[in-house]
Amino acid sequence: MTLAIGTLSAGPGSKTRGTLPADLGTLTVDIPLTLVNGTHPGPRVLITAGVHGGEFYGIDAATRLAALLEPDEVHGQVVICPVANPPAVYQGRLGVSPLDGVNINRVFPGDPEGGPTERLAAWLFAQLVDGADAYVDLHSGGIDEVLKNFVGYRLTGDPDLDAKTADLAGALGIEDVIFGSNADGGNSHAAAARQGVPAILVETGQLGERETDAARRLVDGLHGVLGRLGVLDTKPQDDTAVRAWVWAAGVVSEVTGLWYPEFGAGDSQDRADLVRPGAHFRLRRSRLCGLYSGTAQRAGHGERDYGR
Repeated sequence: MTLAIGTLSAGPGSKTRGTLPADLGTLTVDIPLTLVNGTHPGPRVLITAGVHGGEFYGIDAATRLAALLEPDEVHGQVVICPVANPPAVYQGRLGVSPLDGVNINRVFPGDPEGGPTERLAAWLFAQLVDGADAYVDLHSGGIDEVLKNFVGYRLTGDPDLDAKTADLAGALGIEDVIFGSNADGGNSHAAAARQGVPAILVETGQLGERETDAARRLVDGLHGVLGRLGVLDTKPQDDTAVRAWVWAAGVVSEVTGLWYPEFGAGDSQDRADLVRPGAHFRLRRSRLCGLYSGTAQRAGHGERDYGR
């Protein structure tokens, strides 16, 4: 069966690279894709990266995986999009698009009649997520963010779908797995889950790091996911013991100022622990305490939460 997305296509046992135009209303952007159509039947897996600017490991790993995969080893089809949001990635913006100031990972599945970012989200869902049997969205700790690696997913209330997604989340070789209690909101993996697609968010690296060994480890993790799905005949790796967490909340400072953290990503927090002391620009001081007991997974500038 031919794998076709827009004007790109890959026949059985072939691999195609190219770009497709996405009309955002005010401009058109080119979305890079690699289509790998295996010689054996199997599921279709979508892997995206570059949803935000300043997050490099996902882009690196997706590009490496696209170069490594060969059709004769693939059971099914793999669609890889290493830069899903070119305006944000190429213009160096972090959480939001330079086109309209919108965080695309708050507006999935998008609106084809909306603003530029909503249109891009709608294009990605219509062209890539629709028809996928599993979805992996790769993110990183951005230039402004400390982060402890984790995998995230959402519960939907469908026991079979939730079990498949949890199994997928455990195949990356990443210790911490965080799940949200529902699939609400505009995050890519939440919106995909609402459409019945097992979908996970993968967060690796921090502070805009670019380090070859870490990118290769992420590629190994993606091989683990493809092996778990039966797309690759990979030897089962020793499973990393997973620590499952329930996403609780983010804590935001009430003032603008300099941040002097008294904790690090991965540190345990008790409810009353000091999270964010800071000096206001007018020398006003603010002390912020945690709302929950648990582990701090990420911290940075501006709006940040699990589903970012």
